[in-house]
Amino acid sequence: MSSTSNKRIALSEPSLVGNVRSYLEECVATNFVSSVGPFVERFERAFADFVGSRYAVACATGTAAIHVALRLLDVTPEDEIFVPTLTFIASANPIAYERAQPVFVDSERQTFNLNPVSVVAEIERRASAGERMPRAVEVVHLLGHPANIEPIVDVCARHGIPVIEDAAEALGATYTEGRFAGKQVGSIGLLGCFSFNGNKILTCGGGGMITTDDEKLARRAKHLTTQARLPGAEYRHDEVGYNYRMTNVAAAIGLAQLECMPDFLARKRAIAARYDAALANHPVLMPAVHASWAHPSFWLYSVMARTGGKATRDRILANLAEVGIEARPIWSPLHTMPMYEKAARLSDGSVAESLAASSFSLPCSVGLSDEDQERVIAVLKKELT
Repeated sequence: MSSTSNKRIALSEPSLVGNVRSYLEECVATNFVSSVGPFVERFERAFADFVGSRYAVACATGTAAIHVALRLLDVTPEDEIFVPTLTFIASANPIAYERAQPVFVDSERQTFNLNPVSVVAEIERRASAGERMPRAVEVVHLLGHPANIEPIVDVCARHGIPVIEDAAEALGATYTEGRFAGKQVGSIGLLGCFSFNGNKILTCGGGGMITTDDEKLARRAKHLTTQARLPGAEYRHDEVGYNYRMTNVAAAIGLAQLECMPDFLARKRAIAARYDAALANHPVLMPAVHASWAHPSFWLYSVMARTGGKATRDRILANLAEVGIEARPIWSPLHTMPMYEKAARLSDGSVAESLAASSFSLPCSVGLSDEDQERVIAVLKKELT
């Protein structure tokens, strides 16, 4: 192979275009580089408008966003939180921060997201038996695909259970059918949580956001993320808070990135369409199913091995790595982790385990060129014939 064909192709890397440089220069020129500065509020307002929520509160990370969301619900160690087992570990760790109990929900095969049938059945069973309800259901929109949230929202509304959306991986994904047609992920539950890590579609280098339509919750979220400090010159605090503030520099990058989101989403979807066409009838690989009722954002484009499971998946990953193409397994089910293996589950988690063993994500950066994507496709086809 030539040196050009050996060029490394990353899984997902940022595209720092648009007003990033000019906004950062403004931060330096005005000396607003910490958590005080105009870009934080500008980013919050613009983000709320983009997602379709009334309020947005910027914070340090997506994990911090979930942690604060749980604090807003006054979660206690006696409480249970339903959360999918097939997700990044940051979805569950904040539950442990509050010493609450995660209850892991298995996946549905169509979208890899948590199975709404299991959630509905368990809540109705508990209601009929007079048992304690979960304090909240955390719905994760995995890998850029919306979860089937409508039946979960409906059953939770009937029984007074808050819904938290972990939309860290799915900014820009929307529903196309049903009661939530036209709505974005993160704007449906009581609280939405987002991440702006370096590999996300929109990045601040790091950072997160909480969205809600509830003014009181938004005010308290801001309070908790700023060490729960009371107004005034004296350093007085009325509860345990956190240094979860977003810096003005990070917010400046985030605002510039948000201005580019329509182009970013269009590019992500074009990359996904090219992979779909190339792999549609492939004998070894099958693209992850995209539900007709959703318009994914394709943060990561994922495929499954039709046969051979983990052995096939690992062989493909090794062969891609050998020629400089970065691809990664999707998340390992959380119930298989040592700190969570004794946690409660709604089922045995076998669907999540099978999906995790056979699935992986392909390069899909916003800046991925058509030429580089064709190289990924060509290597895949060559290795699998």
